[in-house]
Amino acid sequence: MAIAKKVNDYMTKASWIRKMFEEGIRLKQEVGADKVFDFSLGNPILEPPEAFLTVLKKMINDPPAGVHRYMGNAGHVWVREKVAAYLQADTGAALEADDIIMTCGAGGAMNVALKALLDPGDEVVAVAPFFPEYRFYADNHGGVLKVAESAEDFSLDLAELDKTIGPRTKVLILNSPNNPTGRMYSAESLQATGELLLKKSTEAGHPITVICDDPYRKIVFDGAKVPSPFAAYPHTILLTSHSKDLGLAGERIGYAAIGPKHEDRVALRAAMTFANRTLGFVNAPALFQQAVAEVQQASVPIEAYQDLRDLFCAGLDDAGIEYLRPQGAFYLFPKSPVADDLEFVQVLKERYILAVPGSGFGRKGYIRLSFCVTRQEIEASLPGFKAAAAQLR
Repeated sequence: MAIAKKVNDYMTKASWIRKMFEEGIRLKQEVGADKVFDFSLGNPILEPPEAFLTVLKKMINDPPAGVHRYMGNAGHVWVREKVAAYLQADTGAALEADDIIMTCGAGGAMNVALKALLDPGDEVVAVAPFFPEYRFYADNHGGVLKVAESAEDFSLDLAELDKTIGPRTKVLILNSPNNPTGRMYSAESLQATGELLLKKSTEAGHPITVICDDPYRKIVFDGAKVPSPFAAYPHTILLTSHSKDLGLAGERIGYAAIGPKHEDRVALRAAMTFANRTLGFVNAPALFQQAVAEVQQASVPIEAYQDLRDLFCAGLDDAGIEYLRPQGAFYLFPKSPVADDLEFVQVLKERYILAVPGSGFGRKGYIRLSFCVTRQEIEASLPGFKAAAAQLR
């Protein structure tokens, strides 16, 4: 076989999200798109806000000289200045342009950060349930993923973190609001985690870096605000993208921000910029760097996603399906009526409802549902959820 054995093995364990999305495509071709209800993929349904489109149109119709050329591997300096200024106002951290690396989305930022931080065999801790690509991202750079379970309500479990973080731990990934649960970690729990990490860093003899993978920072509901990760722990890197807040998932534009109190701040700036180049990204897309710089405070209308959440929650209530109400992102993570989440997914699929098993996120007995779909799709699917739950009970 020409392909690597490891890659072949990983492909057999590849993301359930994409598997179910591709199954949805097949079913739509087979029975018609109007009969299939696909809640598998977090593919933003809202179009980019008018403020962004206005900036983009101006750049296309009246382009600055050299708009499409190379720049420094970290990105345009003036773009990074604007991002740093926005984040300083939002988080209170004294960030500078040199702390910002413009990246090909949050996935690109994660790989750049891990490349800069990991030696072979170093451990990366993720909190279950977690985005499944973390396992592959860690392996890309010689890391070993270790899993710490969350509490029953999906909040951070300090005892689990204490048990899982060891002398080889180099990174803790936190994702808030969380994919797949929608849980937002409180400022108090982040502070307690920071105190634990300071102790663990001293024991390990090196700083353990928290990577806050936060592409849903602006997608929060009921007037909530995501706490500043920089306030809780000095050795922090914030990653985000504009895939969700500006509806630009296909444009792959995001950034990493190195916390100003990280003890290796200067070295990380150089290492992550180097990694951005040598991983083959070279630099984030030039046009979209410059377009998003002008609209850092903008976002899609969050109330639209909140309304879709509320509609879906009401339907699950009627079906008698248990869940915890998400505080952000655009996912529900309901409990399966039976222990085997794959069985629940199969029963839903028989009614042309596509969901992702919680097993794919490191938590059996649950399913993930994306509610970035139309109201009509949610409404039309609800009788199927009710019938599936009744059948399994």
